[in-house]
Amino acid sequence: MAEARPSLERALSVSHIQIEQSWVGEELHLTGPGASAQVALRAGLFVGRARLRPPASFFSSVIQNGFEDALRRAADEHDPLEKGQDD
Repeated sequence: MAEARPSLERALSVSHIQIEQSWVGEELHLTGPGASAQVALRAGLFVGRARLRPPASFFSSVIQNGFEDALRRAADEHDPLEKGQDD
């Protein structure tokens, strides 16, 4: 996951989601108003999950799209399977 960190952080920083990022071991934790999420690299794939409460839950589709887009950008930039690496 160490090699994927810069890609993931860059992708999330350009998203329109206002979030705080912190690393707990090999998992990225994200928090924002009414939202929390975690992202990990599993079998060469970014796996993310999020929990939304008000006010974030009122914009769940916007947040979901932004989160998915950020993960796709990070995956496009860092493809461990293509490079023969698997964390």
